[in-house]
Amino acid sequence: MSQYKELIDKKRLPKHIAIIMDGNGRWAKKMGNLRIFGHENGVTSVRETTEAAAELGINYLTLYAFSTENWNRPKEEVDALMNLLVKTIEAETHTLAKNNVKLLTIGDTSRMPKETASRLQQCIEQTANNTGLHLVLALSYSSRWEITEAIRNMVNDGQTGKLTAANIDENTINSYLATANIPDPELLIRTSGEYRISNFLLWQIAYTELYFTEVLWPDFRKDDLYQAIVNYQSRERRFGKTSEQVTQ
Repeated sequence: MSQYKELIDKKRLPKHIAIIMDGNGRWAKKMGNLRIFGHENGVTSVRETTEAAAELGINYLTLYAFSTENWNRPKEEVDALMNLLVKTIEAETHTLAKNNVKLLTIGDTSRMPKETASRLQQCIEQTANNTGLHLVLALSYSSRWEITEAIRNMVNDGQTGKLTAANIDENTINSYLATANIPDPELLIRTSGEYRISNFLLWQIAYTELYFTEVLWPDFRKDDLYQAIVNYQSRERRFGKTSEQVTQ
């Protein structure tokens, strides 16, 4: 029996939850194993969290799976992560399709190995018509990469006359980001007790509620997600207004 699920107000669910999945390496080290052992066990947490979000009726779940900076890790770990990604996609595609989950990605996936990118694209295509939870994998992603790409494309469009300085506002910038068709997250969760954003969705989390937990990602389960949502629902979201304005 969940300790927190019954406390959730189904009428006030966040439409979009983003998660920085941190702590795989430390979890593996505690177990006396290599880092990849932590990543392998983190797949169970991804499955449980996705199931919980879908069951609740969350519209978008974005998981920070691999950052642009992660390419700087030892080659053995990067290769193992890419192989794990392919294996996981192959194992989970049918389940995603069956449960009406639509897979999306954000990030510079052109840097990924061809086989990994191909399997990923196949899964995206097989779930393209699903209308339930949108599962967004941030792969080879970072906010600085995303914003740099947005500026580069805006400059190119400015040079061809498609865009003028007078036409640029927040909506324009949003339309050039990797998340152009994805609503901003209302709740951002980071596991493992670290208190930083790590170059993740910096533009999009301007008014996102932040939730930090000591739980290492491989130990994160449905009830941990429910607890984060209960905490989120206990907060007053003012968006720059006063409490009196919000309650009027």
